[in-house]
Amino acid sequence: MTSRHALLVLTSHDDLGGVRKTGYFVGEAAHPWKVFSDAGWTVDIVSIAGGVPPEDGRDEDDPVQVEFLQDDAVARQLAGTKRLSEVSATDYDTVYFVGGHGTMWDFPTDPSVAAVARTIYENDGVVAAVCHGPAALVGITLGSGRPIVAGKKVAAFTNAEEEAAGLTDAVPFLLETRLTELGATVETGPNFTENVVVDGRLVTGQNPQSAAGVAREVLEVLH
Repeated sequence: MTSRHALLVLTSHDDLGGVRKTGYFVGEAAHPWKVFSDAGWTVDIVSIAGGVPPEDGRDEDDPVQVEFLQDDAVARQLAGTKRLSEVSATDYDTVYFVGGHGTMWDFPTDPSVAAVARTIYENDGVVAAVCHGPAALVGITLGSGRPIVAGKKVAAFTNAEEEAAGLTDAVPFLLETRLTELGATVETGPNFTENVVVDGRLVTGQNPQSAAGVAREVLEVLH
């Protein structure tokens, strides 16, 4: 059987609205990487602008993050990621948009986000995202011209969680609100507890606690 391939997409944006530095949330890349790798999948890591992606939220007490950052193949990729625009979407069974506040600036408007996700989705692959990663979904339309989230159930970092983080005024928009405006039904769980929503080949998670669960559901959908 041909090996399955997952594409993890990281933000390249490092400024959290002038409040502090940000980037991709390390745990939200490490945990899906672990799930996919343990299932025998090949995992490629790219970023919007290429090069070394900015980090946020690294937790040295999380053994999965430590394993991720010490893995030779991961380290080689993170030392100089390819741009998302340089990959061939047809090589992948799933694209997984990793969260971190930086995504709120560069995921919604980058044309390669929309192009890669649409190709994978329309080739019967899975589009997945966690926490702020669903900011990618804001700019994705299908061949029909409809937003990918229209009429879909999704999870994403909630307005309540943004408020709890004290960053409501720092982000360019509220993700839960924007997805709702695009026709999605955002299914919210309690703050900072795992909440994964599957709607066909769209798999989304609410927060960092949901990162591994999203990957596990991707495996189930593509089983």
